[in-house]
Order: sequence, then structure tokens, then C-alpha cells
Amino acid sequence: MRIKTALIGLLCALAVTGPAAAEFPDKPIRIMAPYAPGGNIDVTARIIADRLRDILGVTVLVENKAGASGMIGGDVIARSAPDGYNLLVAANSLVVVPVIYGNAPYDWKTAFQPISHIQAVPAVIVVHPSSPIKTLADFIRIGRETPGKLAVADSGIATTNQIVIELLSDATGAKYTLVHYKGSGAASIDVIAGQVPVQVDQLNSSIGHIKAGKLRAIAVTSDKRVPELPDVPTVKESGIKELSDFTYSTYTGLFGPAKMPPEVLAKLNEAMVKVLTDPATVKRFADLTAEASPSTPQELAAMLDKEDRTVVPLLKKLGIKPE
Repeated sequence: MRIKTALIGLLCALAVTGPAAAEFPDKPIRIMAPYAPGGNIDVTARIIADRLRDILGVTVLVENKAGASGMIGGDVIARSAPDGYNLLVAANSLVVVPVIYGNAPYDWKTAFQPISHIQAVPAVIVVHPSSPIKTLADFIRIGRETPGKLAVADSGIATTNQIVIELLSDATGAKYTLVHYKGSGAASIDVIAGQVPVQVDQLNSSIGHIKAGKLRAIAVTSDKRVPELPDVPTVKESGIKELSDFTYSTYTGLFGPAKMPPEVLAKLNEAMVKVLTDPATVKRFADLTAEASPSTPQELAAMLDKEDRTVVPLLKKLGIKPE
């Protein structure tokens, strides 16, 4: 009788509490790369997906959904269940693109939950090897003394390359004539040919030309010198007081939909720390001239907030619109 009573009590308790919740994760995870395959975002998503599979013990799939500079794929994740199974790899363009297009289907501040920073690639300012512009100080001086005379190539309207030039100009008062190309490759060809004197590019796009002696780097926008170009100073080292704290990189982060459960967020962040401190992963990013570095969700959020405070007002002031 006692045993029967105990069993009845146990069954009643199970009926009240229901089955135990499955521990996250217990099914495949999707990572959205909201651009075409082969680019920085796609490659980054696939590198972290490879390691997350091992660490979390579930299938991690990368899905590409390009369009509207990342907003289409981003909207898919913003509308997904905030359960940790639908994630997004995005760059600082998550903040910038809605300002430029003006019709974002979401408010990035409330639509996404930052999980961890992934990697950052600095910009580099390059000239033809025979250019009389030897330093960043030369470049800024010319822009101040002869406003608009010097042409500078970038990889397109509202790219991070253009943003770097606009930030340098805004800080120093130097003015240039910007030549917008459809991609870094075409811009580099014209600088190598001597058609345009200066280019601002992402380091991973120009590093081959620099090492081959076809372009000469005069400054990088990272916080410290990059190992691949130890003789090239940072913008901060230029000696120009207005640029003593200047840094700017194209960085990527991992995001989920807003309102993710705290325990799921913590587990994903813990996994990303393991991914991004793994020597093999660090090397894979270093081979792409990118620096892998995890962060807390709060630190990634602070990076986006800084972008919103510094870059967005400048874009609005300049009235930059898509081509």
C-alpha cells in the first residue's frame, strides 16, 4: 500500500510539472550569413560553424540569404524564435545600412541579442610605390592645403572604406575627391596603374598587392600594428593630434533574436569563447589578416553603440545614399 501511494504521488507530481525541458542544444542550429557565398561574412560564419559543431555536439548549418546589404537575411533571424537555434553573423553594417537605405524592416537596437564579437579586419591606406606621399601626415597635409585636389579610391558608396576616409576628413579638416568603385579589385587596378593616387581598402583585399610591391601601405587603422605589415604604422602613430585615438575596423559578431533565455545566451557565449581562443581557429582568421577575439554580449553591444554615436551622425550629415 505504501509503495502504491508513493507511485501515485510521483505520477501526480509529473502531471503537474510536465516533462523535463531538453537541455540546449538538442537539435541543429542555423547560422544566417546574409550575403552571397565567398565573402567575409560567409567565410566567417563557416569557420565558426565548423568549431561550434564540435563544441556544442549538434549540427550547425550556414544559410546564405543575400539582398539589401544584409537586411533580408537579418530580418529572417529577427523574426525567428529566440531559442538559440537561429543565429546571425553580421558586421558593423548592421548599424550603418539601415541609415543609408532608410527602410530597414527592423530596429537593430531591439531586434537582436548580441552574443559575441568574432573577428576584425582593419583598413589600410595605400599608394602607388612611386608616390611622393610617404606617410599619413603627407596625405593629411595635402588634403588640408589643397582641398579636393587629391583623388582617393574606395570600393563603393557607404562601404567601410569610404567611412574611413570620411572619418579622417571629419577629424582633420582634410578634403579629398572620392572615386567610388564597385569593389576593391577595380580600385586597386587603377591605383597600381597610376590612374588614382590613393586607395583606402580592407587589409585582406590589398595585402597581396602590398607584399608583391605593387602598392605601398602608409597606415593601417587598427589599434596596433598588424603582424603581416610590421613596418607600417597605425593611424594613431601618425603624429596628428586629431587622430591620436583613431581606430576603425570592419568587425563581425554573432547575434540571435532579441529576448533569448539567459541560460541559452550564456551557453552560446561560452562556446564562442572556446571557438575564438582555439589556436587553429585563430590561425584560420590570421591567415585572412583578421584578428579573432571573443567578447561578452555587453562588449559587442557597446561596439555597436559606438558605431551609432560616431558613424551614423556623419552619414546623416553627408547624406550618403546607395548607388
